Amino acid sequence: MTSRRVLASLSVALLGLAACSSDDDSSAPTTAAPATTEAAAPTTDAAPATTEAEPTTTEAAPPTTLDLATIAATYAEPGPYPVGVTTYTLAKGPSVEVWYPAVEGTTGEVSYDVRDFTPPAIREILTADIPASFTFEGARDAEAADGTFPVVLFSHGFTGIRLQSSFLTAHLASWGFVVAAPDHPSRDLPNVLSGSASGDRNDSVDDLLQSLDLVVAESASADSLLSGHVDDSMVVAVGHSAGGGTVLGAALDERVDGYVSLASGVLIGDPSATTTTTTTAEGGDAGLPDKPSFFMAGSVDAVVPAEDRTRPSFEAVPEPSLLWIIDGVGHNGFDDFCTFGGGTGIIGVAEASGLGGLLDAQPQLRALGEDGCVPPAVPVVDTFPMIRHGVTAWIRHLVGVDAEPIGIGPDFADAFARPVEIAERP
Repeated sequence: MTSRRVLASLSVALLGLAACSSDDDSSAPTTAAPATTEAAAPTTDAAPATTEAEPTTTEAAPPTTLDLATIAATYAEPGPYPVGVTTYTLAKGPSVEVWYPAVEGTTGEVSYDVRDFTPPAIREILTADIPASFTFEGARDAEAADGTFPVVLFSHGFTGIRLQSSFLTAHLASWGFVVAAPDHPSRDLPNVLSGSASGDRNDSVDDLLQSLDLVVAESASADSLLSGHVDDSMVVAVGHSAGGGTVLGAALDERVDGYVSLASGVLIGDPSATTTTTTTAEGGDAGLPDKPSFFMAGSVDAVVPAEDRTRPSFEAVPEPSLLWIIDGVGHNGFDDFCTFGGGTGIIGVAEASGLGGLLDAQPQLRALGEDGCVPPAVPVVDTFPMIRHGVTAWIRHLVGVDAEPIGIGPDFADAFARPVEIAERP
């Protein structure tokens, strides 16, 4: 590959890492009624006492800001399970990463380097001694914990990779979910760089549903790590950016019970959008899945602006639906990439590798690649806990682990590290 072609490929990659646009409740606490039990009238003829005590009316004090903040952090930290992770391969070819609850006592760290997902010629250029990897606590191929666990399917964005949001996928496993995330060759990083990405949206939906088939089959296999541990009676799909369109398509499948759309939306009325031209079995406006949904976006996302795409989507889909718009979060605030490059994302990796001239000549690459990583975005370390809590709490309620949603309704808008606009359509 010539140096000119390498730089051109890198340009596409940098652009895609950020420009991954897509097609794409908390109920009020129940207050118990006051007791109505009355003592029976005495049968004695003695005169009643003339002193009457004032009835006491004890009311619970409203939650304080501190109380709300505590509730809003319920699922911000890792859950009770260590995390195991393994890699499978679909019959059609793509790799699938699976995170799952591991047996007690599992320890260790698992890392990936984003540069390993680039062609060799690009990898040879990105050699700067600067962070380009993400690490989470867990162990590869660890023994699974006892029990069966609901399934979460995760779909990455354009020029993304199956591992791109390990900050969230590994976290969900620690709270008792089997999480399966396939690579989408139609839009993943290696295929975009090699020019072989088809852009076929239906293919990515098929990847996701075949991943569900895979973990169910593994659970039925006596010699699998997942043997007997997958509960496919409850399945939730989560997607980032272009993955938001994929999970909408996957949610048309009767096995999927609801979906979470991160930094994404629905192209209402777009004839090319499969999610608006397919009729669901249950009905639903414009062919959208008639399933519970959670739309989460960032207020400073310039790639998929919340007001242009996410809010209209929340307003258009069937109820129930929940909307969060997090102050100070950009497009890459929902993946691991802003932890690379000293906090400036893949752009920082490229610049440290001597490609500053390329970025200066094409300033749109810098703007897009840094979206969510540099001001006006706030550091992702401040907002990752919010995203973890919100997604975990919503899914746990949807699958019936929590009888009521915990810390995600409008009352909690100011209870987090950053303000969140919260709306719900019950």
